[in-house]
Amino acid sequence: MPKRILAVDDSLSMRMLLRASLTSAGYDVAEAEDGRAALEWLENNEPTLVITDINMPRLDGFGLIAELRAQERFRDMPILVLTTESSPEKKARARDAGATGWIVKPFDPEKLTVAVRRVMH
Repeated sequence: MPKRILAVDDSLSMRMLLRASLTSAGYDVAEAEDGRAALEWLENNEPTLVITDINMPRLDGFGLIAELRAQERFRDMPILVLTTESSPEKKARARDAGATGWIVKPFDPEKLTVAVRRVMH
């Protein structure tokens, strides 16, 4: 059974890039267009990893991470932040919210796969 990854980004093209990179690396990929949609999907699904954008409508990445970390079943699940923001303040805020790691857009598919493998147990 392939490991399942939830890709959360309000950009369809970014979700398509993530899906292409991760499926070719052997992962099963689900998608959500914002934090709210991600939480709805997570009610009935259990991914191995969540990759989330920060800037999204309805519920941003920081809010999504905080919501996930507040739930027992997602407390230890790796969460990677994928964003154009690379400022130390944003990284610190994501880490404080509970993010496991950080990937800057535009991402290199090879580096993405390496980062994903590193955080998955």
